[in-house]
Amino acid sequence: MFSLSELSPLSEPQVSHRLLKPWWEVFMDYLVLLMLMLSVVAGTLLLSRDGVVCLPSDSLDHSTSTPSRISLTPVPISPNIQTPDSLRDPTRPPTPQGRRTHLDFQQYMYVSHVCYHESLPCYSRFFPYVALLQSLLLLASGWFWFHFPRTSARIEHFIAILGKCTESPWTSRALSRAAQMDSSLDSGTDSPQIPRPGCVSALPTVPPSPCSSIHSCSSSLSSLSFCPVSTAPKNTLTPGNAPRAACLDRSDGEQARALFERVRKFRAHCEASDIIFQLLQVYRVQTLFKVLMVVLILSYTAPLLESVSFSHTCQPQVHALTGYSSFLCTHHLAPVLRHLVLTYMALLSLFGLLAIYALSLRRYSFQRLHEAGSMRDVPDLCNDLAFLLHMADQYDPLLAQRLAVFLSPVSETCLLEENLERNWGIDRLRSMIRPDAHGRPSLQLAALPRLPPALFSLSQLEVLKLELITDAKLPAPLSHMTSLELHLYHCTAEVEPAALAVLRERLDRLHLTFSHASETPAWVYTLRGLQELHLSGRLSGESGVHRGWALGSLRQLRHLRVLVLRSGKLQRLPGELGEAAGSLARLEVHNEGARLLALTRRLAGLEELTLHGCQLERLPSALLGLAGLRSLDVCHNCLRTLEELLGLQHLRRLAYLRLAHNRVLALPASVGALRGLELLDLSHNQLRALPPTLFTLRRLRCLLLASNLLEELPAEVGALALLVELDLSGNQLEELPPELFSGCSRLSSLAVAHNSLGALPPGLGTLTQLSKLDLVGNCLVGLPAELEGCIGLQGGGLLVEDWLLHSLPPRIREFLSRPGTSAGSRPDSDGFPAFSTAQWRFLSESQI
Repeated sequence: MFSLSELSPLSEPQVSHRLLKPWWEVFMDYLVLLMLMLSVVAGTLLLSRDGVVCLPSDSLDHSTSTPSRISLTPVPISPNIQTPDSLRDPTRPPTPQGRRTHLDFQQYMYVSHVCYHESLPCYSRFFPYVALLQSLLLLASGWFWFHFPRTSARIEHFIAILGKCTESPWTSRALSRAAQMDSSLDSGTDSPQIPRPGCVSALPTVPPSPCSSIHSCSSSLSSLSFCPVSTAPKNTLTPGNAPRAACLDRSDGEQARALFERVRKFRAHCEASDIIFQLLQVYRVQTLFKVLMVVLILSYTAPLLESVSFSHTCQPQVHALTGYSSFLCTHHLAPVLRHLVLTYMALLSLFGLLAIYALSLRRYSFQRLHEAGSMRDVPDLCNDLAFLLHMADQYDPLLAQRLAVFLSPVSETCLLEENLERNWGIDRLRSMIRPDAHGRPSLQLAALPRLPPALFSLSQLEVLKLELITDAKLPAPLSHMTSLELHLYHCTAEVEPAALAVLRERLDRLHLTFSHASETPAWVYTLRGLQELHLSGRLSGESGVHRGWALGSLRQLRHLRVLVLRSGKLQRLPGELGEAAGSLARLEVHNEGARLLALTRRLAGLEELTLHGCQLERLPSALLGLAGLRSLDVCHNCLRTLEELLGLQHLRRLAYLRLAHNRVLALPASVGALRGLELLDLSHNQLRALPPTLFTLRRLRCLLLASNLLEELPAEVGALALLVELDLSGNQLEELPPELFSGCSRLSSLAVAHNSLGALPPGLGTLTQLSKLDLVGNCLVGLPAELEGCIGLQGGGLLVEDWLLHSLPPRIREFLSRPGTSAGSRPDSDGFPAFSTAQWRFLSESQI
């Protein structure tokens, strides 16, 4: 025996599939059921009471009758002569009346059976079975498109989504809110009201259209509308006078968001394939099959209806047996069968009319609902999804309403806003604020659907980083932030007019990261007060730089001082860049290994220029036109020769030259012409020797020669009296000249790690300002006691192996382990320990 729980799922698919049947399909199903019941009743009657009764209809032939039979002819009695009852003989049987035959009961039974099979029409005997088969065929044709191999899974998926939408608490809340607002509107005013942005409202229901289209079909999905309106009239219902539904908890909100995503994927999957069109074709072919079946059944049933009669003439070959050749037979079920046939034909005709009505439906435009105003926020639907929604709406409009809630982008916006308000409150945002490298309060938000409303109440926030936020909108409450630096990483932010006015006044630094220059928000180039702009992404088109942002965009940034470009395919800097940003003082180009073919000469006011990863093999000739250049950084390129250094002597203000991470083989003697150099960085090259003219740069304060092939440091290094930092790490030096310690008395940082030094020359103790000495990775056998004179090495300024420290006297070790008193710290940008970070920037903000 099967339990009820095991048998109950068997009926669930039928009930679920019935959700997609419109009113005419449901009516046709009921008609088929009636025809099935009618055929079953007729068949039951035939099985239980079917038969004919026959009597002979011709005269008896006495000449051929059997002699042994005796004919008893009754004596006629005159009708005028009445025999009194007293004169009758009570023992005499009554006189038989009517026509007398000479047949036995068995002969009657035999004749009736023979006549039933020979004279009774086949339609009278087999009508119930034919009607049963026809009804079953019509019933099967009505469910074929549900079980079509290429559409059954799609339909089951749609029904499952429809069930989830019906059970979701967000659906109930949206519908209840619409009903509450509708009742409030009806009780408060008679004039039509406009809902507030992002909220649901109830609008008059548009009558459903009983139409199924092949290309674009839907229905009156709901009377529920999510209409975003910018402003509301005076009598508009506001949140203060409209009842507000209870907030969803976290789990219900997450389920609703998952359901929105599931509906979105199902819609994209349905509307992007040809199976949808085939589904509609199957439905139309199925309807056409029904019409043809009805026409065929009626065409052969109507002529056969006359054969269903009460009396039939039968002439069986039983004359020799009974003496009669013709019999009159009656089919006692003929009147009942005739009425059943008529009823069956009437039901079948009605079934055919409904099928013709469904077949005559041509096209339904979803645009009509948009024009009517009842579904402005629901996107235009077509093909399979529109057809399925049309079917569900014809069954019950409330089902389509519940699914329309998850098709509405405004409804999804309302849900996201509620989730953001609940999950990203002011307390959580404050706990995420961290100080950046400059000590400013910084907050980074990533992978959020929208910006939390509580964000703009953080008045103390100075740095805001937004990453991968699909719908970032900066509203008017942005004015609560006194100062702001904005970072947008793959985030196309929209700005309200009131917020744009605030950004034009207060925004100084802006970082943008994008995939293509066209993704840059247009409002960025209206920030006339912007001073620093960082652009990271693909800036170039097919013919080099994208002229749209260079000419038409940056021209409006009159106060732009710093421009940083990080692109992988930037081929040239247009000359119009100087015209677009005439006040530009600092330009950085990070080309990520792509070759920069040309550099403009129109940036006459440029003071800092950085060209990283531009595959430069020679110094650009355009540098000669940058008369005000103070800092040149061409690290991470492919420079092999520096013969163009002689041309840089015209740059009188050039003080910082960085040539690290190149392939320079030799430093030309023309480097001595750069009299104003204060920093020279030649790290990570292939230098084997240094020209004497290098040490004629009397203003040189920082010399970086790490990771080269130097075997000797010339004694002329002592001429650099202002030298503060010297880095010789990663070379092949075996000794240091004594002139280094005697001449460079201001030296505060000396790095000679990973060389081949065997000993340190005398005079090291004269470097009283030395605060960092790196001796790791050499061949030293001991350390000089002169280290006691280097007061700045206290507190960890000496970097050397531990075993070498033990070679010093305990007094000196104790001296070096004391906390430092005047030692500075080296900044990240190759500054000097004796100076602050701001002093060793290439160009401070005050100078800019």
